[in-house]
Amino acid sequence: MTAAELANHYRAYIVCLNAQAWPALGDFVHDDVVHNGRHLGLAGYRDMLIANFADIPDLRFNIGLLLSDPPRVACRLDFDCTPSAEFLGLPVNGRRVTFAENVFYEFRDGRIVQVWSVIDKTAIETQL
Repeated sequence: MTAAELANHYRAYIVCLNAQAWPALGDFVHDDVVHNGRHLGLAGYRDMLIANFADIPDLRFNIGLLLSDPPRVACRLDFDCTPSAEFLGLPVNGRRVTFAENVFYEFRDGRIVQVWSVIDKTAIETQL
């Protein structure tokens, strides 16, 4: 894929997440996906996302910054949401918080095979 094609493919992945279209997740995520050094596989990755939406009912992934350099994508995701209980070990408990996630992806055969993610926990702590 070209850089533009990969960026558009990534945008479609974000649409898939926001629609919670779990049967289509395999179109974007490799069966052997690794997240922050942990091998989750597609099923584990899907379970992680489902749990995120259960913990944060109004969760929505918003692309703030997107760079594509095949086979990698770098993205700053912006969140404005209300986690229903504890989040990242913090007692959010239904309060609205805004924060960013800086995430890097590596693609193989058009699907995400590696994810490195860091959430700006300090931004959440400041709001609490």
